[in-house]
Amino acid sequence: MLRATLDSWALMALLDDEPAATRVAAVIDDGAAVMSWINLGEVYYQTMRRRGEPQARVAIEAIQRRVRVETPDPPLVMAAAEIKAGGGLSYADAFCVATARRHRTAIYTGDPEIVRMDAPGIEVIDLRSTV
Repeated sequence: MLRATLDSWALMALLDDEPAATRVAAVIDDGAAVMSWINLGEVYYQTMRRRGEPQARVAIEAIQRRVRVETPDPPLVMAAAEIKAGGGLSYADAFCVATARRHRTAIYTGDPEIVRMDAPGIEVIDLRSTV
């Protein structure tokens, strides 16, 4: 059963072995995580910039084996566009929120824009906290 939607912030924390990595790994190890290909694309380009293309490809392949990664369909694209139109979030972040709404899951992130957004019915787990 899915219980977490991950954004690129969460995956980069895992790949960079930051303090939030343990919490991200736990939800992934439970088989309970989902994310959009849009957000995984962010992870790919960020990892490519930091470590080069070969390491970025290895990282993406490893994530795909452990996280349910969804290709956006037209209804998700429209939902993300509506969220983006409301302001305050990047288009990629809007896909994360739309994915969480679709699956009724909490968003695991440390992205300040998502953490402070006002989206009724969406739980946000702030991975920057130590709780």
